[in-house]
Amino acid sequence: MTYVKAEPGESSDSLIRKFTRKVMNDGILLELKEKEFYKKPSEKKKEKLKELKKRKFRRY
Repeated sequence: MTYVKAEPGESSDSLIRKFTRKVMNDGILLELKEKEFYKKPSEKKKEKLKELKKRKFRRY
């Protein structure tokens, strides 16, 4: 669960911003998007290899 405590005198807008930032940092939305549709294991493997190639290309 993601909790955000309100400080005294803090507006609701700043609380919403804090909450959104925390959710983004925890990676909850990314995980949700990944689990939305089924991916075949071969597709997962291809994506992983593609990401590795991207990283390797950035180094040089």
